[in-house]
This record gives sequence, C-alpha cells and structure tokens, in this order.
Amino acid sequence: MEISRSYQSPNFDERSAEISALVLHYTGMEDFGSAISRLCDSGISNRVSAHYVIDEDGSIFSLLDESKRAWHAGVSFWRGLESLNDFSLGIELVNKGHDFGYHAFADAQMSSLLSLSRRIVSEHKISSSWILGHSDISPDRKLDPGELFDWSYLADGGVGFVPRIVDIDVNNEFKRTDINDSCLDDLLNDLLTRIGYAPFCARRVAAFQRRYRCRLINNVADYECVSLARALLRGWGEQ
Repeated sequence: MEISRSYQSPNFDERSAEISALVLHYTGMEDFGSAISRLCDSGISNRVSAHYVIDEDGSIFSLLDESKRAWHAGVSFWRGLESLNDFSLGIELVNKGHDFGYHAFADAQMSSLLSLSRRIVSEHKISSSWILGHSDISPDRKLDPGELFDWSYLADGGVGFVPRIVDIDVNNEFKRTDINDSCLDDLLNDLLTRIGYAPFCARRVAAFQRRYRCRLINNVADYECVSLARALLRGWGEQ
C-alpha cells in the first residue's frame, strides 16, 4: 500500500485523546485538485483537514500524521461523546457529492480504502461500533459518504459490520411481541440512541437508513428499520 505525502495540511492541532474512531467522508467538491486545495488552505476562516484523501484512481495521500488532531468532523456526537476530532481519524474520498453530481465510488478507490482501513482498525483497535460516516455523527448537517457508499464491501473485508436485510425475517422478528405501529417511533428512537446517534436530531432515522437501508430513505420509523437496528446491535454483541 503506497501512501503519498506530497501534500501536507497546516490545519491541525495536538491530540488530547487516544484514537478510537474512524470517520469516512466524501470531499463534496468538483475534483481532486479542488479538494486538496481546500483541505490544505490555511488562509480561510473555516479551515478543514483530514488525515487521508483517496482519489478515484485509488491513490492515497496522507495530509498529516495520525498523531495530530485533524479538523474533519466538526460539531459531532456519537455514543455519548462530542467533538469526534479529538479521538478519530478522518478519511476523505474524492467524490463530487450531492451538490455537484454524486456518483458511485470507484472500485480502485474502495480497494485502497479497505487496505488503509484494515491497517488503521487493527493498529488502533477500533471496534465496529466506532467505524462511522460523517452523516452518523452529524445527521442534521451531513449526508456523506452517502447512500452510494458500499459499507458491505468494507464489512466483507473485515472492517465493520452490516446487518443484511435478506437475513432478517420481519414477521418473525415481531410475531412474538406486542409491538404495534403506535410505538414504532419510540422503539426505533431508543434503539438509535443505543447504537450511538445523537438524541433529538431531526434526521437521525434518515441517517440510519442512508447507511443500512439505502433503497428507501424517508426518515420514517418502520418495522424493517427496527429489525435492522436490533440486528446491528446483535452483530456488535450488544443485544
């Protein structure tokens, strides 16, 4: 795995906590050059950075050392903790994003991401529940890496866990319970809080759907979402 250090970002500070999370983003800009320019620009008020950028051809660029605190997560929350910049690594995937022509991520790009993520997860002992998308930790602000990102590809390669809809029998999941439509919202919200999403976010159901049920993203609680949320917690060994 070759990693280029031909670009370096000045936008960082010192880390005050051990690395325990990995956050994936898309760049959301027109092209690689625009993204690199933005991530390495120290002359703007809203400075940003990431530890790594992966271009569509699979090239990996390290913008700053993992020991430094990058500015990629912004206002964020997961599992009771805020300010994920403090203890996370950020990887940016070059993709135009929803504002400029969102498209599927290239095979070479995903292959490089898997290799890099495997090393990061192993070295820092990051658990599946802390492998995150930007939309997981900032559901009311962010959509990335989005519904076209293949989380299952990473999971199949040993990075994270994804419950499979084909493995979930929604009828059997509920036929032994007294759950009904009137309590679906409360049940799913409780599960999403246990999973890690920030409470009181207007779009957290949509964020969960964007990652785990991307064929239908409507921000509405239903039996399938509850089944997926339960299966996710079971996969993490927490239910």
